[in-house]
Amino acid sequence: MLVKSTLGEQRTVLHNVSWETFEALLRDTGEHRGSRFAYDCGVLEIMTPLLEHENPKIQFDRFIFALAEELGVEIKSAGSTTLNRRLALRGIEPDNCYYIQNELKVRGKVTLNLETDPPPDLAIEIDITNSSVNKLGIYSALGVTELWRYDGQNLKFYQLIEGQYLECKSSIAFPIVSVSEISRFIEQSKSMGEIVLLKSFRTWMREKIR
Repeated sequence: MLVKSTLGEQRTVLHNVSWETFEALLRDTGEHRGSRFAYDCGVLEIMTPLLEHENPKIQFDRFIFALAEELGVEIKSAGSTTLNRRLALRGIEPDNCYYIQNELKVRGKVTLNLETDPPPDLAIEIDITNSSVNKLGIYSALGVTELWRYDGQNLKFYQLIEGQYLECKSSIAFPIVSVSEISRFIEQSKSMGEIVLLKSFRTWMREKIR
């Protein structure tokens, strides 16, 4: 067992964990636990988020909701819902995830089964410290089309193409926005009040789509 702790996150890594044990831990700890799991072919990482991790998560969620609202795009937020596929022996709980292109296909659903339901169209992953599992590999095995990954300093957008993530400059779900533009607002969140920040983001969006 390996335990790493920083101001942003605490991570515990367990090896040789069976899929059955992973599923049992999910059931036993319930949906409202404070930690998040990532499972990659027998390696289980348990991450407990702290403030440096959680605040950017909230800002991303607000930006995405504002984007969808200003653009008139319907979304279904799935938060940190557990995403897993037994056949792939992989599972993860993103910081946030959303159905956008496939929103209609899951509208009204209260549970997800990725063996039959489409995966989220967009996932947000915040890793202030280096993860001990291959998260890009996990998300690609689950089929998540777009991934935004933030390390506390740098934001990267990825698009899934033929089973591999390629870095891209603009969002797939929201082509009107670039990674540099979202990065600018995330950086401003470190020194600006949250209400002022969100108003500034909406003003910028409205000017951009005129």
